[in-house]
Amino acid sequence: MIAPLRALQKPQGGLAGSWLLLVIAAALLAPVLSPYAFDVQDLPNAYRPASPAHWLGTDEFGRDLLTRLVWGARTSLSVAATAIAISVFCGMVLGAAAAWFGGWLDRAVTVVVDLTWSFPEILIALILVAIIGPGTLGTMIAISVAYLAQFTRLTRAQILTLKGETFIEAARSLGASNAHILFRHLLPNALAPVLVSAMLATGDAIILEATLGFFGLGAQPPVPSWGGMMSAGSALVFKAPWIIIYPGLAVAITVVAINLYGDALIAALDIRQKLRSAP
Repeated sequence: MIAPLRALQKPQGGLAGSWLLLVIAAALLAPVLSPYAFDVQDLPNAYRPASPAHWLGTDEFGRDLLTRLVWGARTSLSVAATAIAISVFCGMVLGAAAAWFGGWLDRAVTVVVDLTWSFPEILIALILVAIIGPGTLGTMIAISVAYLAQFTRLTRAQILTLKGETFIEAARSLGASNAHILFRHLLPNALAPVLVSAMLATGDAIILEATLGFFGLGAQPPVPSWGGMMSAGSALVFKAPWIIIYPGLAVAITVVAINLYGDALIAALDIRQKLRSAP
């Protein structure tokens, strides 16, 4: 049985995985599940609490909060997942090339990565968004660059461990090219720890995207995002607290679920033992 399914068999993995599947399904099916349009204002119904017509109430413009929460999941998850995917791909390529070829390339990559690693992700993201400009694309690029060092360091450590193995020496003696060894032998064997780390980083990326959205630097209105919804509700916490509570709960529960499922996946793959053997 493959590791993700083994992780689902654990109590924490099953509960967390069920929530993640629910959130992902809601994000993918947002156009079908949404009872209202996310950008249509209905001012006479503003600040309405939960009711049969609006299960989670309405916001300051009378927009259905459940609809915007579902569409916000679509925005927040897609931005975070795409940014981490880009960061994983670039980090694996840089880390593998630095570890395999060594020399000046390894030194240059290590210096840049260590310099980037010394700054908090939120600071890097804020600087990049200020340069690129607010919006979904700017947020995605900022998050991918902010987490690039993490995957570069991890991949480099894995490749340094694997490059001295017998099967690599055998491939080199048979005349395999550097590209063949990297993409056929080294990267597939280094993939599992990186993917688990990527999953855990996705939770952090959701928080980072929500933070940028809270500051007005993420997805721009009327496109909903969890951070943007919390930003709008922060000024109305005493008048209509549900506007900030529900997106805040969505972020918190989703991030906790990602971490719980990630821990179950680590146990299923025995990643900790592999990481302890890395330099």
